[in-house]
Amino acid sequence: MLRLAPLAFVLAATAAPPFDVRSAKQTGLVHVLNNSATPEKHLIETMTGGIAALDYDGDGNIDLFTVNGGRQPSLEKQGPEWWNRLYRGRGDGRFEDVTQRAGLSGKGYAMGAAAGDYDNDGRPDIFVACVRGNQLFRNRGDGTFEDVTVKSGIAQPVPVWSVAGGWWDFNADGHLDLFVVNYVRWDPATEPFCGDQVSRRYRAYCHPKEYQPQPNQLFRNNGDGTFTDVSAGSGVSGHAGKGMGVAFADYDADGRIDVFVTNDATPNFLFHNEGGGRFREVAAEAGIALNDDGRATSSMGADFRDVDNDGRPDLFITALANETFPFYRNLGKGVFADRTYPARIGAATLPLSGWGAGIYDFDNDGRKDLFAATGDVQDNTELYSSRASRQRCILLLATPNGQFTSRPVTEAALHRGAAFADFDNDGRVDVAVTRLNETPLVLMNRMDEGRHWLGFRLKGTRSNRAGAGALIHIKAEGGPDQWNAASTSVGYSSASAPVVHFGLGTASRVTEAEIRWPSGTVQKVPVPGVDRYLEVEEP
Repeated sequence: MLRLAPLAFVLAATAAPPFDVRSAKQTGLVHVLNNSATPEKHLIETMTGGIAALDYDGDGNIDLFTVNGGRQPSLEKQGPEWWNRLYRGRGDGRFEDVTQRAGLSGKGYAMGAAAGDYDNDGRPDIFVACVRGNQLFRNRGDGTFEDVTVKSGIAQPVPVWSVAGGWWDFNADGHLDLFVVNYVRWDPATEPFCGDQVSRRYRAYCHPKEYQPQPNQLFRNNGDGTFTDVSAGSGVSGHAGKGMGVAFADYDADGRIDVFVTNDATPNFLFHNEGGGRFREVAAEAGIALNDDGRATSSMGADFRDVDNDGRPDLFITALANETFPFYRNLGKGVFADRTYPARIGAATLPLSGWGAGIYDFDNDGRKDLFAATGDVQDNTELYSSRASRQRCILLLATPNGQFTSRPVTEAALHRGAAFADFDNDGRVDVAVTRLNETPLVLMNRMDEGRHWLGFRLKGTRSNRAGAGALIHIKAEGGPDQWNAASTSVGYSSASAPVVHFGLGTASRVTEAEIRWPSGTVQKVPVPGVDRYLEVEEP
């Protein structure tokens, strides 16, 4: 036995890196994520960093939109170094800055981004969540965007601090609606002092307990380019929290898509879609409001999709150090079980603080894996603890027994948002990650070339044009049944490509593929072969 340990160590140490991590020089993502840090440690400084993956120009290559933080105390940007950025993808993991031409520099202090085709013209539009006044940009289709914040009806009469947004079709009318995640009441003029209260040797970003919670907002798409705020009538605004992330899934298979909202140090929300435009908050009875110790975690990002291929969407959540990254398995009948430690996620994530999150089959073996972008809330953690502020992102690869093995990826940094897409069209899911006060990274997937895969690009007709919320079930010869759903709302303050991806392992034939569209239509899709993207239109 003593002879085997060194061998195992050598094999682990020399294993090929799962990603080719590319920096600004290699990708063209050359602009720094400015958080406008101040000695006063304003809470907004640690929380910016959303990123969206989308194909804004319809050329088949994934593009990237990144947010930025404006200068303080005015929170207004004053020059190109404070712009949000739109990068056009070239299809090989490289990008070019087209921000100025597109008209997407934005204004104010931005937090997150959500991409979705709200006007059903076949082109994704962009919502930007901000500290004081959100923005909505309509894609004109000629490479430019129009600011339609006011005329669309999503402008906030009294701006509140929004962290994220998500596009979904809650009433199955074929038009994408907008869910806006709001955080806390915040005023830079009254920022409390947190840190060393005695000698004031150092200052830290405050705990969310120092701030009052805010309700979230729901905007119903009227189908004519405008929205109606139905937050009160739907029941959504009746629950105040400290929202961070949002994810959508039909967790109880009743045909209506539900909403999960992560809350920072307060119980999470699960809004059950009751139909008729009404929602009921059921996180406590579902078992996902608190962890198994009965405590509210500092829940950050989330992904809501079927991990274990039983047809029921599960939940993966990032949180802060000493809390683990919770993993809840959907048991059916509206109930979840905390499987964080049995799945070997607890020990691997206990020392980490997570933000962006994603559930994808990165190695194409037919089992979905987990990814988390990590970095401490504080930028000076070393002054008062044994932890490090800068951390390495983590990949949790699924094993056949339902557990996960962890691998650190990237160098240490203050990572925040993460967007998932196939940037070079090779059938493997890549990742783009933002870093506070550094340029974004692109992680090009290099795992297990040769395994088979299949991707679906959906086009709704009676459903929303992007097919958001569509559930796909496939059967592969010699492999397990698999389920996956179309959603762009993934992780923390970010959006991912709407492509529905399946890893197939050694299976070279898919014998059956069925799509359940949000409209209720069930479609059998012939699969002529694997290792390809299928363009599927709703009948």
